[in-house]
Amino acid sequence: MSEHRRKPPPQQGGGRAAARRSQSGRRAAPRGASHAPSASFASEGEERPYGGRAEARRAAKGGRRRAADHGAGHGAGAGGGRRGGGGGAEGGRGRGRGREPEKKRFIDYPRAGKYGWRRFVPSWKQVTGTCLGFFGLLLATAGIGLWMVQIPDAQKTANVQKNVYYWSDNTQMVIAGGGDRNRQIVDIEEIPESMQNAVVAAENATFWEDNGVDPMGIARAVFNMAMGGSTQSGSTITQQYVKNTYLSQEQTLKRKFTELLISVKVGGVESKQTILAGYLNTAYYGRGAYGIEAASRAYYGKPALELDTTESAFLAATLNGPNLYDPAGGQGPGASAKENTERATLRWKFALRRMVEIGKLDQSTRQDILDKGFPMPNPPKPATNKAGQIGYLTDLADNYIVANTTLSRTELDRGGYKIHTTFDKKKMAALTKAVDKVEKANIDPKKRPKTDKYVQFGGASVEPKTGKIKAIYGGSDATVHFTNNADYTGVQVGSTFKPFVLSAAMEYGIRNPDLPPEQTEQQRTIVSPKSIYDGDNKLKVKNYDGTIWHNEKGEEWHQRNDGDRSEGDVDLRTAMQFSTNTPYIQLAMDVGLDKVRQTAEAAGIKKDNLPGWRSPSFALGTSAPSAIRLAGAYATYAASGKQVDPYSVESIEGKDGEVWNHDSVAKVKQGIPADVADNVTDVLRTVVQEGTGTAAKPVDAQWPTAGKTGTTDGNKSAWFAGYTRQLSTAIGMFRVDDQAKNQKFLEMYGTGGQESIHGASFPAEIWTEYMLSAMKGKSPQQFPEPSELGTIVGEPTPTPTPTPTETEQEESPDPTPTTEAPPETPDPDPTTTCRPLDWECRQNENGGNENGGNENGGSGDPGGGQPTTESPPEEGETEGNDNGGSWFGNN
Repeated sequence: MSEHRRKPPPQQGGGRAAARRSQSGRRAAPRGASHAPSASFASEGEERPYGGRAEARRAAKGGRRRAADHGAGHGAGAGGGRRGGGGGAEGGRGRGRGREPEKKRFIDYPRAGKYGWRRFVPSWKQVTGTCLGFFGLLLATAGIGLWMVQIPDAQKTANVQKNVYYWSDNTQMVIAGGGDRNRQIVDIEEIPESMQNAVVAAENATFWEDNGVDPMGIARAVFNMAMGGSTQSGSTITQQYVKNTYLSQEQTLKRKFTELLISVKVGGVESKQTILAGYLNTAYYGRGAYGIEAASRAYYGKPALELDTTESAFLAATLNGPNLYDPAGGQGPGASAKENTERATLRWKFALRRMVEIGKLDQSTRQDILDKGFPMPNPPKPATNKAGQIGYLTDLADNYIVANTTLSRTELDRGGYKIHTTFDKKKMAALTKAVDKVEKANIDPKKRPKTDKYVQFGGASVEPKTGKIKAIYGGSDATVHFTNNADYTGVQVGSTFKPFVLSAAMEYGIRNPDLPPEQTEQQRTIVSPKSIYDGDNKLKVKNYDGTIWHNEKGEEWHQRNDGDRSEGDVDLRTAMQFSTNTPYIQLAMDVGLDKVRQTAEAAGIKKDNLPGWRSPSFALGTSAPSAIRLAGAYATYAASGKQVDPYSVESIEGKDGEVWNHDSVAKVKQGIPADVADNVTDVLRTVVQEGTGTAAKPVDAQWPTAGKTGTTDGNKSAWFAGYTRQLSTAIGMFRVDDQAKNQKFLEMYGTGGQESIHGASFPAEIWTEYMLSAMKGKSPQQFPEPSELGTIVGEPTPTPTPTPTETEQEESPDPTPTTEAPPETPDPDPTTTCRPLDWECRQNENGGNENGGNENGGSGDPGGGQPTTESPPEEGETEGNDNGGSWFGNN
């Protein structure tokens, strides 16, 4: 490097910075000087600079650090600090004072020596200490809890009680539920290994190795409950055993923590075999079965020891929720037999797969089981103390409780409740006696197996204004016939539906055919029962605007009357009186099928019992409400339109007092306008007095009575529904093999020795027999006098339309394709000496009596007379559907 580019050497004494410090009274140590005491001053007395620039800066900012000059020599002292001594100080103290250090705290938070947000960030030591402290506290708490908690007495908490059911007069009906489930405790040796393995595999695969608790599972359950999410039960078999044996079923943090502590203790003092046996003996499997022994008998009719692997896998599946896994079906939405079977099948396969995974089942054996298919259990059977009608009553009450109160099925099945029902003991006996009397006198399966086998009856009696179900007939015996025929059965009601059509016409009116559709709702004509409609046979069904109605195939519909009778122009009262179909199917089209459905719902028919309402056949009774709902809807008319849902339970008492009372949910509403309801009643009184329902005249002679007969197409069901001011009753009759895999309703041609069955025959007989007994001692109450209502629509022709003969019908083919319903009971044409629809005249002409031609109420509702020999409809005819394929409601 060239000479002229070299930097000049530094000045003595530290350069400019040192000079400035000297001028300001600050002393500087020589650059590079040592801090050791042996360091000396220069011979001229000049102080050397500080050891470095950083120290100089710190000294200049206030002496936060002490800078020292150490020298040796002739008694020279070094002084430094905040105050300088001019050019130097000899013999002075070579030390200055800095800021006092902060005192240390036990918990250094917010942290000292940190600034801004860093003061609030804990150190790793603090985090570690906090975690260790928390877990230490948790362990201490758990230890104290384990020391304090005691294992409860299992016999007190695991004892399942019975429910006590009471009649409406508060006398005891039956003790059922809870303890009547044939619960039997069995030892682990009496439980097959396949059942033990299936439950362990499906519920708690680590059962044999774990300590009885699953900390992660408990943490999830606690977190979900604390956050208001879904509740979760214990996840191990030990926890489930503890819950079933020692604790309640409530889902709370306290119960969960207690369950955890007891589970740890139980796991330490009881063997795994004891715990597993206890769980299998206390778990609920559905069908009222607590314990594996009761479950095995309830589902497969054999002791638990005889269960095989596939059956064990299914029973293990039911523990996941019997209401949703019983193939027979459960309560509530999504618990049908089909959906339950699908869920149970998947869970069954899962249990078998898990058994393979934990080494308790060979893969080849599993495949053999799968190839054989799902082990379908036996149909459910009520306990023996539910024989006769009692089983139907308790099941009806239980179903109502589960559907309408806060009690769950599991809580109800655990028992301990006093259930006060609405059922009247005397009326129940009277209804059962009436059915038995008529059935024994007329139905003989041994003598007529092809026609009398599988005959069934169902009925219900409801109190108007309150909705109390006073009596039901559910079938021959609840321990033999498991379907409650008083509840929903799918049996269509036929012409007992026609009063809802008339009611809709008198409330909403018919639409004006001359107005565009958007204006028809503003200008409707309320219809009077005196209105005239065409009662001819094979009437073309029309839309309200006069156009021909067509089904989705483009076909017309020609409605037929019973016996292919043409009645000409008739008023609506007469058409109801003799159950003529054609006026009412057209009336429904004029009013609007949606309005008819709306009226039926307002009267009390459930919406899901009213399918196919867009088809004209809806007006003639293709819907299938239960006997209870039909009686309840007729009770609405008996109460001048006041509608109350039928109910079966008045109140429920638990060990701590009343749990639920119907008064808290009772609702009475004006479902049908009073004047409309009273007019419908007045028309239905004509049916009993002079129409198809004259079999009920003995009741009407003592208590004013209204009613309607009903018979469906193909003679597959028959009904009579009627009411007094104080009681409404519906009786149905049908044939179905309830034990068949594919159940279907059978025809009743020839049943009971009659050519065909109508509502005026056996159902009306039963109704009358029962009502004469049920109404005994009650004062007659008159129905309100109906007011004049509506406009008389239509005008009668000068002369009645003659009834065409069969020959005339055959010689006059329809110009367009038709789809026709077969006649139900073709009767001989009336003679010309009788005026149309003259009931008594027709009976006398045909040698009948006032009940319709024979002792049992006649072979045909409309005209009685001699039975005909016309063959029944061919097999394979379709039932009613939205396409008009078959029409119900001839009577």
